[in-house]
Amino acid sequence: MPSIPAIGEVTICEINRELFTAKDDSDSQPTDAYGKILGLVFHPIHFQVEEGFSCVSGAHFDQEPDRKIADVIPSVSEDTDSVQEGGILSRKFAVVKNILAYSFGPIFHPYVVKRLNKFELFQGVSWHKHKHILAFISGPNQVTVHDFEDSDWQGSSILTSDSQRGVEAIEWRPNSGTTLSVACRGGICIWTASFPGSVAPARSGVVSFLGTTSRGTGLRWTLTDFLKSPGSETVTTLSWSPTGRLLASASLEDSSITIWDVAQGVGTPLRRGLGGVSLLKWSPTGDYLFSAKPNGTFYLWETNTWTSEPWSSSGGSVISATWGPDGRMLFMAFSESITLGSLHFSGRPPSLDAHLLPVDLPEIGSITGGVGNIEKMAWDGSGERLAVSYCGGDLMYAGLIAIYDTRRTPFISASLIGFIRGPGEQVKPLALAFHDKFKQGPLLSVCWSSGVCCTYPFIFRSN
Repeated sequence: MPSIPAIGEVTICEINRELFTAKDDSDSQPTDAYGKILGLVFHPIHFQVEEGFSCVSGAHFDQEPDRKIADVIPSVSEDTDSVQEGGILSRKFAVVKNILAYSFGPIFHPYVVKRLNKFELFQGVSWHKHKHILAFISGPNQVTVHDFEDSDWQGSSILTSDSQRGVEAIEWRPNSGTTLSVACRGGICIWTASFPGSVAPARSGVVSFLGTTSRGTGLRWTLTDFLKSPGSETVTTLSWSPTGRLLASASLEDSSITIWDVAQGVGTPLRRGLGGVSLLKWSPTGDYLFSAKPNGTFYLWETNTWTSEPWSSSGGSVISATWGPDGRMLFMAFSESITLGSLHFSGRPPSLDAHLLPVDLPEIGSITGGVGNIEKMAWDGSGERLAVSYCGGDLMYAGLIAIYDTRRTPFISASLIGFIRGPGEQVKPLALAFHDKFKQGPLLSVCWSSGVCCTYPFIFRSN
């Protein structure tokens, strides 16, 4: 097993399968090493960790029904969460149960964890698809945005509004300049970057809010839309289609998934099964949408006719899911297992035929003594680096992020490279995400419980 960073050390970067560390913040040698290669240094961003806060309702505005999208997306209301003999779910359940036969409990489901520690979010960090702009949830009602290429920008932009209360998830909109969606109580805030002389217009009925101006570029953030939840429930997960035209959102408080035509500001509900929805992930090709529920059920939707296939798992609920680069496989982590699952499609879209295979991480089992579980997972866009956080282990191993080299030939395999240790004493990762479009290798950003968001470059030759 690779060496563990000593307590008190902090990880800086990876260069060709070796993770470099520094003894303290004054040790600049590892940072200089990757800075010369990339021509850019990713300094830590500090924020205030807050727990135990309450959420209040955000602003609302009326919307007209979506006539056009409703014709394309049929309403689905069948209850398919129960396992029926001879049915599709029965067959799928048997497959997943055999793969994830060993699970550990009692383990809290994601929605329970979020209520116990409100800041511990699963979609709390997001990189812009094409720029070095990072956004992360930095408080109960706020989001921090930082542009690493703006050398004259002293500090970061803080996005706040009376409409934005109880922030749960964030994601950048693809192919639309600089637009960020923020899931919160009552709906979704849409923020757009404005430049001097070209202020982004707000939709009629939305109280526009202008954020602070960057001294370097003059950029200012504008709240341009608020997509109101159909039942005013808190939106807890969202995912953009790869074109940026449609936005899927859902809540732990409602069984429906809403598909928004963002340009029109209107949404159409999809319903499948009972209970809330904990996770959504649109495939990179746009052919499929993945949704998961806290009870261990998850669905594959094909987006041509919006039909779905249900699955279930004895490994607990799906706490993280990431699509492969070609949209033909899906990587999943489960709340009560240290075995990951890789879902492989056997046919072309819109086929929903798929096979679920196990991906073992024996090192995590050794560290936790076989009684731990995965907490968070991120897979980079090239499919070559996997980051996994876990619970369990002694003081030396606690709070670390395991980094794996992954191969997809033809099935996913993972080889441990090493571990990332964050800044501070007894820290743990709160949220993590990869930047998928970096030339020399992926970037991993992690919000730590010590109130620091760190970015780790991974520099290596591609497989």
